[in-house]
Amino acid sequence: FLILNDNFKGKTLMKLKDQVKYVRRKLKLTQDQLAQKTGISKVTIARWESSDVEPHMISYGKFLDFCEKNGIEFKD
Repeated sequence: FLILNDNFKGKTLMKLKDQVKYVRRKLKLTQDQLAQKTGISKVTIARWESSDVEPHMISYGKFLDFCEKNGIEFKD
């Protein structure tokens, strides 16, 4: 699952796990904190970070909404 990101070292393709790690580092959040703030389970956040999984669109939508509210934009 790759997303074009204009805000991350120029235009690069980012895997979902890299998106999640980037957001957590940028906002200085643990997996648990990100889960609480997005309404996504900690298990799902951990799974996204540790493997190349296809996210459920509802959960991914919550993640993207959270990113947008925090000034982080991923373009497709």
